[in-house]
Amino acid sequence: MFNYNDKIKGFLFIFLRGLFMGTADIMPGVSGGTIALITGIYERLVHAISKINFKFIKPFLKGQFQESWSIMKKEVDFTLFVPLLMGIGLAVLTLSKLMGFLLSNYAAYTYAFFSGLILASAYIVYSEIDGFSLKNFIFGIIGFVFAFIFVGLNPIQANHTLPILFISGMVAICAMILPGISGAFLLLLLNQYEYMINALNNLSLPEIITFICGAFIGIISFSRLLDYLLKHHEHVTMSFLVGLMLGTMRLPYQKINLGDTTSIVFSIVLAFIAFGIVMLLEKKFRYIDY
Repeated sequence: MFNYNDKIKGFLFIFLRGLFMGTADIMPGVSGGTIALITGIYERLVHAISKINFKFIKPFLKGQFQESWSIMKKEVDFTLFVPLLMGIGLAVLTLSKLMGFLLSNYAAYTYAFFSGLILASAYIVYSEIDGFSLKNFIFGIIGFVFAFIFVGLNPIQANHTLPILFISGMVAICAMILPGISGAFLLLLLNQYEYMINALNNLSLPEIITFICGAFIGIISFSRLLDYLLKHHEHVTMSFLVGLMLGTMRLPYQKINLGDTTSIVFSIVLAFIAFGIVMLLEKKFRYIDY
């Protein structure tokens, strides 16, 4: 029997996940994919994206709207995407100003908080791995080394033309859905992070739409590969992701430059608070199936 209360609950729980993912996506060093994983929605999200084949476009162009809608309902998980994208969009639009302010004025404390988020996320992903094996360990080391070197790269002095923004959207979205690599950090390396934050704050539509189009193309392409890896090589993939997360700890370490005991203690407290928030999210959301 259809239950409206369950439907509303499902919508709200997925919307909250979207809020958390959107918040993470604008933080350099934290991945929205990590939040999706710890809140128990990651595999469903990746699989849902990879299912979209755009077969509904052909009948739509022929004016066969009913057939197009029927195919679209089979391809697109609307009960997931509608509330999730609403949550992500709201978080990105409302928190971009706050994130810009925090990174400009309290960078060390902000990155201390990020470090707690990353460590807790790595712990939770590690718990997904079924036992120790040499193969998993090797892929974890590969992930760590890759992320450690990658984070140490200097930002590319790229311009802000629309083609560059399109490519930046394609690249960043792949990281945003992949636990362990921050899409926002990739934007920092591509010299597009502050520019896109300002574009969001000013609602500059040409830049925002171009970036979203690039992100759409990127996520549709990358999700198929990721869906395959999770289905056929889950533990190796998870081991690689744990390595990625630990390797990205180089970023907050580089950004935290504290000179007195009080600041160090406060930063440690913030990291513990962040760690606790992630563990709480995992406990509250992980096994809620909506």
